[in-house]
Amino acid sequence: MKVHKITLYVVDHDGLGGSEVASTITNTRYPNDCIGPNVLSVETADIGAWSDEHPLNQRDKAKAEIDRLFSGDDFPLGKACDLSGEGNCEACQ
Repeated sequence: MKVHKITLYVVDHDGLGGSEVASTITNTRYPNDCIGPNVLSVETADIGAWSDEHPLNQRDKAKAEIDRLFSGDDFPLGKACDLSGEGNCEACQ
């Protein structure tokens, strides 16, 4: 058995919030328990208004935009969430 560290980004069109997106990914049951993802942390950034031209909606620009948005220790909505449940993470509010 192997473990895979996978980094992905989720555009939150419905405004669920970081902790709800993480919970959905973690708690989804897959057929035959083929995978069991566990979200260890959540990083959130404000991406502005969505449009067809948004960099995250363009495969050739998405990676650069993600790198730009998450390029430091602090993010537009605060530090990365550690899912500790302490309630002070802006990404989870």
